[in-house]
Amino acid sequence: MDYVTLKARHRQERAAWPAAHSLRVHRSLSWLQAAESRRSDTDGRFIFLWIALNAAYAVQFDDGGRLSERTAFRTFLRRLIERDPEGRIAALVWQEFGASIRGLLENRFVFQDFWEFQNGRTTEEDWKRSFQNANRAAKRALAAQRTEMVLGIVLSRIYTLRNQLVHGGATWGSGLNREQMRDCLRFMERLVPLVIDVLMDAPTALWGPVAFPVIA
Repeated sequence: MDYVTLKARHRQERAAWPAAHSLRVHRSLSWLQAAESRRSDTDGRFIFLWIALNAAYAVQFDDGGRLSERTAFRTFLRRLIERDPEGRIAALVWQEFGASIRGLLENRFVFQDFWEFQNGRTTEEDWKRSFQNANRAAKRALAAQRTEMVLGIVLSRIYTLRNQLVHGGATWGSGLNREQMRDCLRFMERLVPLVIDVLMDAPTALWGPVAFPVIA
C-alpha cells in the first residue's frame, strides 16, 4: 500500500465524504507522498511520516476547549482500532513485534526518562526502574493482545525520536542514532499508509473537526 494507490482511492471516493474528512485524508496523503519521494533521506522520510500521522489525527477543539496532543492521540487510536474490524492494525503490531517493536522497547535512546537522567532531572536508578517497568507493562499488553495499549507505547518511543530531530537534538544523517531510526522508520512506513486506509474506510465516523481548516 503506497501513496499512488491510496490517492487513487481518495480521488474516487472523496465526493461522497464530508469535506473535513476529505481534507484530513488529503493532507495526510500529501505528507506520505513527500516521505516516499525521499528514499535516500532517512531522517526526512521519518519526519514526513510523522507529519502524515499528525495530519490524520489532529483536531482543534473538543467540548469548547483545545485538546492536549496526548488526549487527542489516545482518542484517535481507540477510534482507529474500533473501525478496523479486519484487525489489520492488530496484525501489524503482532507481526512487527519480532522486528522493529522489540528493538524499540529495548532501546534506551527512545525512552524519555533516559534523557531526563542525562539532563540531570532524574537519577540513574529511577530511569532504569522506569524503563524496566514500562517494558514489563508493554510485554503484558502484548501477551494480552491489547493493541491500543501496545501501539500507544510504541508510538511514545517513536515520539521521543521525533522530538530529538525536530527540536534540533540530532545531526542530520548522524551515524549515532541509526538503530533507533531504522526501527522507527520501519514501523512508521507500514503504519501510516494503513492508518490512512482505515480513515478512508470510515469517512462518516467521528474523527473530530480538522485542525486549521482551509480559509479562502
